[in-house]
Amino acid sequence: MRARALRQGQTDAEALLWSKLRDRQMLNLKFRRQRPVGPYFADFACLEIGLVIELDGGQHADGVSVSYDQKRSSDMAALGFQTLRFWNNDVLNQLDAVLEQILQTAETLTPALSRKRAREQERPESCTQSPLPLAGEG
Repeated sequence: MRARALRQGQTDAEALLWSKLRDRQMLNLKFRRQRPVGPYFADFACLEIGLVIELDGGQHADGVSVSYDQKRSSDMAALGFQTLRFWNNDVLNQLDAVLEQILQTAETLTPALSRKRAREQERPESCTQSPLPLAGEG
């Protein structure tokens, strides 16, 4: 019930970021909104790669909130989740940069994607197509 209420009361920044993460738009990864992770509700979570994305408003700038957010990130790390934090303002005004940082982090948490990307960068531009199947394959 709490997750549903949080989803219905989302901020403009959450709505904007969700429009870019939903339906496996990023690396075909499944992101969920207001997903319980331990005793917390993550703004966005990808269980496949253990990534949590938190969006913070101005109320997170004071000392008490900063300490709480650090503990929360630490607790989530103990559960196997890496946390990325962004200010709402950054999502609203620098969405491409936010998405690029999420993409880079997601690629590092997805070993197969990281290896594929490294292989593609090693090959010349003209050789980026899939190799032909070997005899007896396919």
